[in-house]
Amino acid sequence: MRSRSNGFSHRGYFVSISIIGVLFFIFGFVAWINGSLIPFLKITCELNQAESYLVSLVFYISHSIMALPLAAVLVRTGYKKAMALGLAGMAIGALIFIPAAHTRIYLVFLLGLFVTGTSLTLLQTASNPYVVVMGPRKSAAVRIGFMGIANKAAGILSPLIFTALMFQGIGKYSDANLKLMSPGSRIAAYNQLAGRLVLPYVVMAIILVFLAGMIQVSPLPEIDTDDDDGSEGKSDPDKESIMQFPQLILGAIALFFYVGVEVMAGDTIGMYGRSLGISFFGKLTSYTMTFMVIGYLAGILTIPRIIAQKTALAISASLGIIFSIGVLFSSTTNYGISRVLLGWTGVSPIPNSVMFVALLGFANAMVWPTIWPLALDGLGRFTKIGSAILVTAIAGGAIIPPLYGLLSDSYSPQTSYWILLPCYLAILLYALKGHKLRSWKSAIAGK
Repeated sequence: MRSRSNGFSHRGYFVSISIIGVLFFIFGFVAWINGSLIPFLKITCELNQAESYLVSLVFYISHSIMALPLAAVLVRTGYKKAMALGLAGMAIGALIFIPAAHTRIYLVFLLGLFVTGTSLTLLQTASNPYVVVMGPRKSAAVRIGFMGIANKAAGILSPLIFTALMFQGIGKYSDANLKLMSPGSRIAAYNQLAGRLVLPYVVMAIILVFLAGMIQVSPLPEIDTDDDDGSEGKSDPDKESIMQFPQLILGAIALFFYVGVEVMAGDTIGMYGRSLGISFFGKLTSYTMTFMVIGYLAGILTIPRIIAQKTALAISASLGIIFSIGVLFSSTTNYGISRVLLGWTGVSPIPNSVMFVALLGFANAMVWPTIWPLALDGLGRFTKIGSAILVTAIAGGAIIPPLYGLLSDSYSPQTSYWILLPCYLAILLYALKGHKLRSWKSAIAGK
């Protein structure tokens, strides 16, 4: 019985979506470990704030640089083989961390992150449109929402695992203690700390190679987006260039700002908490990820039965603005909000301002799942290259968090969060107007 798009049977549909869910879990584990890796490398490699955020810059800029070249790989190999190649490349990136840990050379760490990010780009370029077209377009955000739960569940686990393995006895490496050590003892302490990375990244590489092999022999079917009409209606056969789709180009711009704020919510919360004296700062990314999972669940329950994808996007952007204002103006010493929201769970409370950073996870949850189907709507045979263009927008995670780091070095970490506001405003404009545009003429005319 065939009842799904692209000829999926019911059984084939659920097998395929489960396999893709595992891939999204891997995305999350690798990407969101950066939130804990940033303060770890700041200590190990003796970095300042701006230098430490090069982790985000290098990891995410690889998506922008490599997405379009890798789209050619996707066209040549097809979706399934591209996913396997992406996993194998990520294993190579993980292995580069071994010489990086032995030498404590920051550039080698950044090389490993670039290789991992490049490989993840191929994986993303293949898997996201796969999820969009494997079922009805009006419920694409729900399918991507399920993928997001897998992604952010890994985002909850990865900093907890990383912190347990890497930050044990971290008090020994406080600035005050390190200053009391002799130069030789200080170097030995740094080397010992960096050496903790070797075994986890070897294990990660082995798992990634195993998964690459499993994808290659899996029953995951190849899909053909070239013949897909790309929308709930019909695509325009007269369009000859990808640049003739304003909903895509403006969607990529909105995604650029979104990835920037998503990465900020996950990657800066640890450093922000450390600046306020929170001892368990390495675990704070898990707070953001937990609220993202709650946001995904809310989206899955309401889209499209109660609200449309475009409405969910507008609500998300509006909440982002509200929570950003909360970060900027709420207390850094009062713990009231987290005690009310989290007191029943038994987790450690955090200051109100830090709590609003975590709540950004809820606001961000349904932005990626809703922009993808809205931006790819009507692309038809341009879907693969359109997907690559959307993936280039991940560069927002490379530019906006390091810019925040520079501002933090010059001003206060809390004040520097003002950079969130224009990002969420851009997303809101796309939700209200940009996704509706089907020609640049109508965009210029303001119709």
